[in-house]
Amino acid sequence: MFSLLSRGQAVVNQSLTASAVAAALVVFLSILQLFKDDVWRIDTSLISNIKANASLKNLFAYGAVGGKPKENSKIQFDLDADLTSLFNWNTKQVFVYLTAEYEGKTDKASNKVTYWDKIITSPEDAVLHLKNQRSKYSVWDVERSFRGRDATLRLEWNIQPWVGPLLYGSTTTELTFTFPEVKKPKKKSE
Repeated sequence: MFSLLSRGQAVVNQSLTASAVAAALVVFLSILQLFKDDVWRIDTSLISNIKANASLKNLFAYGAVGGKPKENSKIQFDLDADLTSLFNWNTKQVFVYLTAEYEGKTDKASNKVTYWDKIITSPEDAVLHLKNQRSKYSVWDVERSFRGRDATLRLEWNIQPWVGPLLYGSTTTELTFTFPEVKKPKKKSE
């Protein structure tokens, strides 16, 4: 410990150890506060007034392959949710998304799609009141069609902290709807 290099290495090692301990303490206290606030059982949300529609799209961007049209689904919904409890001193932002989960054609297959999402950067913006909100994304199934299948809508979230791992969860509110039949365009009569 008589050279400048040895002393520099000791200072850097001590600093890195102290930084790692401080980061671990921040992560632990942040997660502890989220457990205290019981954010994994948020029941202050309501999903209602689901209007689902289906259409055939003939574009590659909508899942069509080889000139064969693909069945696409969009929804319109109402959403009321208070997600302020997801914010604490270590929360950078919260990513909120509305998903639909439905059974696949085989017994073991389960599908999950995202219809809508939003990034919330402050607790003031964490109270959502959406009326007749259109889905942000048009979704399609890997199978040819998903008409007639039941889907469960759920509001899910992802906390992105300043320090620490991403935390995932969902609200306790769920709503089930059935994928509709595709409406065929009416042919014009001459």
